[in-house]
Amino acid sequence: MTRPVVGIIGNFAMLNESYPVQVAGTMNAEAVAHVCGAVPLIIPANPSYVRIQDLLEVCDGFLLTGGRPNIHPEEYGEKWTEYYGTPDRDRDAVTLPLVRACVERGQPVMGICRGFQEVNVAMGGSLYPEIRDLPGRDNHRMPPDGTLEEKFALRHKVTFTEGGVFHRVMGAKEVMTNTLHGQGIKDAGARVVIDGHAPDGTPEAIYIKDAAGFTLSVQWHPEWNATNDPVSRPLFESFGTALHQWQAQRQPYAVSA
Repeated sequence: MTRPVVGIIGNFAMLNESYPVQVAGTMNAEAVAHVCGAVPLIIPANPSYVRIQDLLEVCDGFLLTGGRPNIHPEEYGEKWTEYYGTPDRDRDAVTLPLVRACVERGQPVMGICRGFQEVNVAMGGSLYPEIRDLPGRDNHRMPPDGTLEEKFALRHKVTFTEGGVFHRVMGAKEVMTNTLHGQGIKDAGARVVIDGHAPDGTPEAIYIKDAAGFTLSVQWHPEWNATNDPVSRPLFESFGTALHQWQAQRQPYAVSA
């Protein structure tokens, strides 16, 4: 049997400041191929190139990647200002309806960083434009300097709900993660269950209540060292199980409380 296909959501970028491309980090493809046992397929995040229904038929599941541009605040009822950073309306137009379709069908979907935020917004939630500006919150952004190893180094704990979904998947109630984000969940969307928090209270792990399929998403970047990291590997392995079941039977694999 062929391996399941995972649509990895790409990001618009300018190569050499002049050539437009749709890209996704190699680490995402490595995690999908080596841990999930699936075929990574980069999806251009532009509604003029792809249709949601086509994506649902071509792919067995989806990985919503991180990305520098933010979700446009109009998607959650706020007026855009420069404070919200650079948006990407094309990606919004692909990922937000895609999340809702996957939840409805029970098709596996996993969000990372911006993808985590997309899952929340797709379900009606909202975001803070800058976590570090909130009273009592830490700076969760990527360090501006250093090697990749230093930027993706483990920086804070995430504590999961006792006996919850992530506790069961990880086999631990508390884990260490990296952190490379500026925005974060303000209000949880309908059916969005916040199942893990950073020490400062920032939501770090979510899933969709009563979803038929896999919907686990995280605010950190588990694609870094996913093959060997004791936190990243079980998350991608669980995603892989859901992908293989969907491919084989077109039936959801639920990871829920």
